[in-house]
Amino acid sequence: MPKYGSGQSQPHLWQIHLGITSPISLATPTEEELRSSDLLQEVMQQLKVFEEVVELEQRLAVLGKLNHMVNRWVRDFAEAKDLSPSIIENISAKICTFGSFRLGVHNKDADIDALCVAPQHVDRTDFFTSFCELLKETNGVTSIRAVEDAFVPLIRFKFDGIEIDLLFARLNMQSIPKKLDLRNDNILRNLDIRCIRSLNGCRVTDEILHLVPNVETFRLALHAVKLWAKHHGLYSNILGFLGGVSWSMLVARICQLYPCATASTLLHKFFLVFSQWEWPKPVLLKQPEFSRLNLPVWDPRVNPTDRCHLMPIITPSYPQQNSTYNVTVSSRAIVTAALREGLVVTHQILLGQAGWDKLFEIPNFFQKYKHFIVLTSHAAKQKQHLEWVGLVESKIRILLANLERNDFISLVHINPKAFPDPVKNEAGGDHVQRWFIGIVFKKSESSPNISVDLTQDIHSFMDTVYKQAATMNVSKGDMKIEAAHLKRKQLCPFLPTHILQKEGLSEGARGVPKSVSKQLRRADKERRASVKGAQQRPAGLPQADATSPQCADTEDFPCAGSAVAALHEGPPATASGRSSPLAGSLPEPPTERQGRPGSAAASPDRASRSPPSALASVASTSSLLKRPCSAVPEGEPQSPPKRPKQQDPPPAEKPRQGGDPAIVPCHEGHAMRACEQRAPGVRVPAAGAADEVCAEPHPPAPQPLAPSSRAAPPAPAVATPLRERRPRSPRGVRRATPPPHPRSGLSARRGD
Repeated sequence: MPKYGSGQSQPHLWQIHLGITSPISLATPTEEELRSSDLLQEVMQQLKVFEEVVELEQRLAVLGKLNHMVNRWVRDFAEAKDLSPSIIENISAKICTFGSFRLGVHNKDADIDALCVAPQHVDRTDFFTSFCELLKETNGVTSIRAVEDAFVPLIRFKFDGIEIDLLFARLNMQSIPKKLDLRNDNILRNLDIRCIRSLNGCRVTDEILHLVPNVETFRLALHAVKLWAKHHGLYSNILGFLGGVSWSMLVARICQLYPCATASTLLHKFFLVFSQWEWPKPVLLKQPEFSRLNLPVWDPRVNPTDRCHLMPIITPSYPQQNSTYNVTVSSRAIVTAALREGLVVTHQILLGQAGWDKLFEIPNFFQKYKHFIVLTSHAAKQKQHLEWVGLVESKIRILLANLERNDFISLVHINPKAFPDPVKNEAGGDHVQRWFIGIVFKKSESSPNISVDLTQDIHSFMDTVYKQAATMNVSKGDMKIEAAHLKRKQLCPFLPTHILQKEGLSEGARGVPKSVSKQLRRADKERRASVKGAQQRPAGLPQADATSPQCADTEDFPCAGSAVAALHEGPPATASGRSSPLAGSLPEPPTERQGRPGSAAASPDRASRSPPSALASVASTSSLLKRPCSAVPEGEPQSPPKRPKQQDPPPAEKPRQGGDPAIVPCHEGHAMRACEQRAPGVRVPAAGAADEVCAEPHPPAPQPLAPSSRAAPPAPAVATPLRERRPRSPRGVRRATPPPHPRSGLSARRGD
């Protein structure tokens, strides 16, 4: 375990201007603060955060072997190109580290981020061909995987059991000196963009170490922040949270503001400052420097897309970039809330009311939310499983962004930790990995039982994954992805036993019901058929399945959980030769021309007698709709409804015994379910356990003579009579939502 200092700052080091502002405090640490830092280090040692000296020596030995291998490969390659003997004799390459290992804050069993800096006669193609073959012939090197098409190309492998991510950069030099300063901007001249991206990691890491006043105190504080972020599920750049470099820059900024503070004080100030930070105000470690290289940099004054970044943390080296461009509205809210909780805990610790172990307690993710979206990836072989999981995980943020844009969802929270299948993996079947996304629906007192259709969001995400897999030539016949909406009580078959015990969930039957498995297989088959025809149709439009049976699930969430296949099926309805919105999609706000919700445009019977250009809506998005009002047959002439005389709404009947929904008469006296009523301003109708409407054909409902008529009296306790309707404006054509496909998508009742 590394031995950190007592927290005393280096003498007069704070007088050097570090950061964009002057320090907040130059106070020297007290005995109590020094003792608190020692207690913090002891707790982290008990949690096995630090690496032992033997393990560190093993890492250094592996890096030495890799450096020797790179130099030998460069010389052999120079001889193969018939370079002059004088050049071959002095030629050399270099292995540079960056990331957590370079900062000195890596954990046990962590990987090593390394960069191969090669001279100008070596090309990137040579690195991914000849050097990759050399790795395969080297003893101790296993699990080699070249990712040449990534944003930052790399080779991932294991060397003597240590995982290494090796990048490549070619400099305009005949030989790479041993003491190469990568912080110099001149080395970026005449380099391609991929080499600049590869060099950026080392340049940022070296710049951070040069911008902190006390490296040892910075390392201990960063160790604590990283452990806290991982335990709270906030450590994942690819899923919309903050990555290692972002947390490092935040801690470095606190070290600049409090250059003499101990690690315990820095930890408290970290939560104090950033829990109150006014985002999107950027976090900068130094003022951006002007350069004549004309590389794209983060600048919201010039780039409109940079203005949309929600939580900008800017890298200190040129070209300056935002390290948190994946952060969403939900992830920023989750991180900010966790920072506020951390401030309360650290305040209690400094007052002696709690220990440092309380800060690192793992919260119960599955107890926070009632609704979950479960993503499942399948692959038959281990190698295919690693590629497939990496591809799916890199695209999950697309699904998160789609869900956030839904007006009926207020928060989307994904657990960065993926869980293997507790049954299939143990039985030696397919390799299965699952991600859990917690969802919070918006509450409305006026309409508590609105059904939310997420079909479009799921289709868009899955189409993106399968198309990317086809482009990368990764997709195989046994690779697939599934999605399901589940409630908290339905998660037991999908979680390991230790998670169930920790989260306090009751462990039910292990395994998935047969009905769910059958629908999953059918959904995957249809999804693959739709992907094959993706080149001939727009993205997100699967093939129609007109023979799909109607969902008969009587749970609170129709076509969800026990009907996972509903996520993949159902084409958008069409009318008058145009595509219309999916059922449950976000409607446009009603206007005076369109009429109020609940008017003639919202009734299927009324819509059937409207002009042909008007699109029909539905009375309910529930898949349990059994008897819709009969519509006018095709070809029958339609005429606009006459304006009948105004009449009072009939009184509601009393509910039947046995818990049946209340029955109210329609305008012709036929029985109609009370659950068909809609709240003002909401066009997504309520979905109940027995959504039925009148099955008798009858003329349109009466309308008032004057547009200034008042609404019906307040609703009684059991049933609400039909409201008076304003006359439709003679100008314009209403747009409404067509009836949904029987199994058109994922539905969830917001009020549950």
